[in-house]
Amino acid sequence: MQTDIDKTHWYDRIWAAFIFFTRLPFWRLHEPPKECYKTVVEHWPLTGWLTGGAMAAVLYFGSMIMPQTIAVLLAIVVRLLITGALHEDGLADFLDGFGGGGNNRERILAIMKDSHIGTYGVIGLILYMLLLFATLNSIPPYYAALMIFAADPYSKMVTSQLILMMPYARREEEAKSKTVYRKYGVWAGISLALQGFLPMLLFILLTHMPWEFLIFIPALVMYFLYLLMWRKIHGYTGDCCGAVCLLVELTIYLIVSASNQFL
Repeated sequence: MQTDIDKTHWYDRIWAAFIFFTRLPFWRLHEPPKECYKTVVEHWPLTGWLTGGAMAAVLYFGSMIMPQTIAVLLAIVVRLLITGALHEDGLADFLDGFGGGGNNRERILAIMKDSHIGTYGVIGLILYMLLLFATLNSIPPYYAALMIFAADPYSKMVTSQLILMMPYARREEEAKSKTVYRKYGVWAGISLALQGFLPMLLFILLTHMPWEFLIFIPALVMYFLYLLMWRKIHGYTGDCCGAVCLLVELTIYLIVSASNQFL
């Protein structure tokens, strides 16, 4: 039996993903049906082609006319502007909740929903940004740009598996975005894989990096974070997805930075 979501057009679902995951005014051009926002995770890696591509372009071309350190900072700023720091906000809430909530499920969820940032969130964001900057600055601009374009969609594709692995931890009306992602099917899973793997495959072919590290270690990081979420809150939230995405992406940057001799 067809649902309201199934009756929507595929391009509406893609448009909803770009509206949901960026702060660019796509909504001024077209407003998809609200049902489409339940499917945004199915096109999340595709939005990474935009954010990763913009970040990579700023870093690569910026490094031609200014020191790489400044180009890296500008690349980070550009992504923050495009996304509205959506995932960074999730990372801060995730760290505050899991850092300060102990083993109390309701307390963890309450802390994550609180708009105020705590000690764990502040320290975590500082360390994350320092590691992000250091890793991007340690790699030659050409390879760093390729790496960003590969890592952004791939980390989103890996993180999207959480939707299948466990339920949403809150009721839909309690969600910050008032939307709970639907569990996607086989065709959406194939589409996700293509969105996430193609840029990564290009990076591996052009750099000859050991593919086993780039494919499996980030997935392993996601799995350990999944175990933590399952033990603490028996589910996921939007903040959890944003946090896992950034940590999986950072793992890729750390791997490439540590393997810089291959470049």
